[in-house]
Amino acid sequence: MRDFFPDEHKYFTFLKKVYRHELRKNWYRRISTPLLEYTSILEKVYSGTDVMKKTVYSFIDDDGTALSLRSDAAIGILRAYVDGNLWAEIQPVYLYHIDRSFRKDSLWLNNSWLKQFYTIWGEIIWERDPVLDVQQIYINYKILWSIGLEGKYEVTINSFWNKKELEKYKEELKNFYENKKHLLSEESLRNLQENPLLLLASSLEDEKILARLAPSPIKFLKKESKEYYSKMKKYLDILKIPYREDHTLVHLLQYYNNSVWKISLKDTGESLVVGGRYDTMAQKMGYEEDIPASGFTLRVERIMAILKENDISIKSKDRIDLYFVQLGDEAKEVVLPLTLEAREKWINTLSSLWTPALKEQMLKAQRIWAKFVVMVGVMEARSGNFQVRNMEAGTQAEVKKEDLIEYIIEKIGREKLDFYDPAKELVIGKI
Repeated sequence: MRDFFPDEHKYFTFLKKVYRHELRKNWYRRISTPLLEYTSILEKVYSGTDVMKKTVYSFIDDDGTALSLRSDAAIGILRAYVDGNLWAEIQPVYLYHIDRSFRKDSLWLNNSWLKQFYTIWGEIIWERDPVLDVQQIYINYKILWSIGLEGKYEVTINSFWNKKELEKYKEELKNFYENKKHLLSEESLRNLQENPLLLLASSLEDEKILARLAPSPIKFLKKESKEYYSKMKKYLDILKIPYREDHTLVHLLQYYNNSVWKISLKDTGESLVVGGRYDTMAQKMGYEEDIPASGFTLRVERIMAILKENDISIKSKDRIDLYFVQLGDEAKEVVLPLTLEAREKWINTLSSLWTPALKEQMLKAQRIWAKFVVMVGVMEARSGNFQVRNMEAGTQAEVKKEDLIEYIIEKIGREKLDFYDPAKELVIGKI
């Protein structure tokens, strides 16, 4: 786990804004779920896999309750959908989630393994249609293009199956690998017996080659599944989204059916966004019937790192327009109300508070890239005539105290002031 510093939050805030804006345009609403889920629910969803052992942090609470840190937001969102009676709203329900996740098999970043990382999830619940899966691919494809990564990523798709088709395909995989066991690692030999799908996702080079030679699951799709996959490709073509079919694409959480997809870097194959449909998750969680659902997730820190690697910077809204250099208590008494007035007029303003030396204060003004610096000492405080220095132009002018705010606004440009006021979103009374 690591600290998130202000410069990183600049990128994080940018990604959140981009995704919030695009998702809200597509009728998604934000949901937040607890960091903890009941271990019993996760064990049901991941039954038949080693996810609980390899991925999930679990513990017993003081009252004896088995709890787990959130490793996958989709499970908590689907639980909240049922428990919060969201099924009573107009369907389908579009939800998005921005928060931390925790996994043992974590994200490699900046020469360390992250056990805690930020994710953005999008979910569409209670509708089964390939157009919804493609819509989610399109949203992410469009966003990555818009933030400067155009041409650096690709869309890969595959299709999973209903239970009967899946079991038949697993048997076919076992048959394929039967005479190749001498080429498999010990872990893959275990997977071959317990869950042969995992062999398709092996990271070992020799096993990657075998996976590419393995039979394709598409050949085992029956009429309904085949039609779903065919429509998914058709909608991608309509939206002119290039894609590549890859029968080795397997999401390790393994609760997906029908569609699985990812958007990954072309040069390394590293996943940026993964998604798919998971109509069978609800019954695994213990609910009486299946609840159609599809979703996607992206790891925020990795995309932030890729933006930096590609020299993509974010404009800073924290740049100071007006900086007061004040020398002595008498100057401070004059500057304090002026600082507050400037902020009320939407000027980004900062005052030097304690640093006594003029040289040190001017160096600080340079380091924070202040546009205008107003120097107020005892003489200026008493006379009301201030020296205003334009740091970009290197010029200086004398301005009366009562004219200072309008002078700065005129120089900056009224259209460039920060007019954002969240309080204006309040409505008193019912809408």
